[in-house]
Amino acid sequence: MLFKLPKMDASRKICNNTRMNKMKLIILDRDGVINFDSDDYIKSPEEWHIIPGSLEAIKKLNDAGFVVAVATNQSGVGRGYYTEAVLDEIHNKMYGALKATGGHLDALVFCPHTPDAACECRKPKPGMLTLLLQKFNVQADEACMVGDALRDLEAAWALGCNAVLLKTGKGEKTLAEHQDKLEQTLVFDDLASFAASLIP
Repeated sequence: MLFKLPKMDASRKICNNTRMNKMKLIILDRDGVINFDSDDYIKSPEEWHIIPGSLEAIKKLNDAGFVVAVATNQSGVGRGYYTEAVLDEIHNKMYGALKATGGHLDALVFCPHTPDAACECRKPKPGMLTLLLQKFNVQADEACMVGDALRDLEAAWALGCNAVLLKTGKGEKTLAEHQDKLEQTLVFDDLASFAASLIP
């Protein structure tokens, strides 16, 4: 694990409002949340494309006082599809785009391992989330993991963090295939609608 600094049902919203108001740390998945995902992996800065409204949503969270971090599985490194140097270039493009919007990330962690590496950082294992909670001295119930895949949510559940599913990226498929596991999970159309629910 490497550390780098740098639409929802209304009744469900009311039910979870108290817990959500405690949040201090917002942890975002990257692919499918901030940028468009690809089954062929994002292998270069040229393949990294912003989901409309996602950068503005991060700025909105920044301005409201939330700590905003990214925790992303990047097994493309371990598979040899791209190097850590190229991954840095992709992230530098993201940082630059965020800066141009007036936003920023407080931290970014990524797991470069393949699924068979049996590491503790690759989601659904909670290693990256644990590191972020420790770094920012935040309790699990004061943090929220926002993702588009079941593994993002499972990493949050393992620690008792809040979990939010977005319909972008793999989100629609995740919702269709795992509805039985998502009854208590907040679901939003995209990152912009999630941020808008926290900050009217």
